[in-house]
Amino acid sequence: MADLLVSVGIDIGTTTTQVIFSHIVVEDLSSGFSVPRIEITSKEIVHRGEICFTPLLSDNEIDMAGVARIVEREYARAGIDKRSIATGAVVITGETARKRNASEVLYHLADFAGDFVVAVAGPRQESVLAARGAGADVYAKVHGTTAGNYDIGGGTSNFAMFDQGNLAAAGCLDIGGRLLRIDPAGPTVAAVAPKIQRLCADQNIALRAGGPAGPAELARLAEAMAELLAMSLGLLPKSDFYPQILTEPGRDIVLPRPLANLCFSGGVADYVYADSSEADPFRYGDLGILLGQAVRRSPALGRIPRFAGAETIRATVVGAGSHTVELSGSTIEYDPGLLPLKSLPILKLTEAEASSGATLAQAVRSKLEWFQTDGHWQSVAIAFKGPRSPSFAAVQDLADGIVAGAAELRAAGLPVVVIAENDLAKILGQSIRRRLPGQKGFVCVDAVRVEEGDYVDIGLPTAQGRVLPVAVKTLLFE
Repeated sequence: MADLLVSVGIDIGTTTTQVIFSHIVVEDLSSGFSVPRIEITSKEIVHRGEICFTPLLSDNEIDMAGVARIVEREYARAGIDKRSIATGAVVITGETARKRNASEVLYHLADFAGDFVVAVAGPRQESVLAARGAGADVYAKVHGTTAGNYDIGGGTSNFAMFDQGNLAAAGCLDIGGRLLRIDPAGPTVAAVAPKIQRLCADQNIALRAGGPAGPAELARLAEAMAELLAMSLGLLPKSDFYPQILTEPGRDIVLPRPLANLCFSGGVADYVYADSSEADPFRYGDLGILLGQAVRRSPALGRIPRFAGAETIRATVVGAGSHTVELSGSTIEYDPGLLPLKSLPILKLTEAEASSGATLAQAVRSKLEWFQTDGHWQSVAIAFKGPRSPSFAAVQDLADGIVAGAAELRAAGLPVVVIAENDLAKILGQSIRRRLPGQKGFVCVDAVRVEEGDYVDIGLPTAQGRVLPVAVKTLLFE
């Protein structure tokens, strides 16, 4: 029997805001004589909203009411009630994530859009969502190769690489078409982002706010940006300036093996794939068209075979609406009254810390102090890899360690949430339940991989209660 989940994706980007709705089909693919194997069997976009300019109140403030009106209008056009939304994400990307009220807007829209719509803000996850929306993961898996996607938007360029379908690398540069704005009446430079002003100085390019927007200088800047993209992929030697363009200082893109195929998405991508030499470069009042042309002509970037992705400008919103949720099911244990749970920070244990109940309890007690606020405990999700085929005694030892380590959480009336990467949540959850007689308040799921610094949302049960939708996310703001 199949279950149909309605999903929404909302992308509030530097230049544009977009909304899509998807249908996600969940089915049990097992026979009647085996353990249930519940998987997502199909995803279909059922409504693509208009591409709208992101409304702003000022250079540093998002027009929250304006964004809400865009979202409301698309719900009405799609004929979808927010109460029917089972999953999805609101993603705030690029320069928009650096606005003064970015977190307020993000959380407001997540609640406004449905009971289980996650709020995501972070360049690494944006990179992965865009690459999945563009289909780089599928291309790598189908062709048995490596494939990457560069999502070039208004404020950032987000890269992710997949190796035969598995995520292998991700990162982000502060390069985008909207980081230099042009008043075509002059033409003059209306505004320049600080990093781009520093890039101009490094390259001796005479562009500044209020000064002339000379075509030759603009083309040189676009070429310098394209060279930085090539440097990030190891196609050119990295300049002294290169580290300054990283969105997250010190977090460079590291390719574990050569990149064999590359596609582009984002608002600039259409000018990478199509010859736009006759286009008005000031059409959008920014550098986007010239940047797309520079990427298209770049000899270094041209060394990697290029394929057309499934999406260009809509890649991130498609990723948010169709590729955010994971399923944890078949072998899980939970108290239904706790759900949904939102924005739980991850308390990640190393394999050594989770090697025994005693070391696990000690590590949890120690790391819980990181999550205290003004002397008060907050809910967390205790995460570890876990053994692949544990003995009964090993599972009991882990359960003892979790219950002991989480004693402060239980005393504060907070739930015990456990996430294992390997398949052991059912027996581990039952073992934890036996150690908490008469107490409600725990969730134990598996088949979900998380990292330190991530957050997780766990949604309402689906597939007759056998599956919990889980979304792993980042929440990073300037």
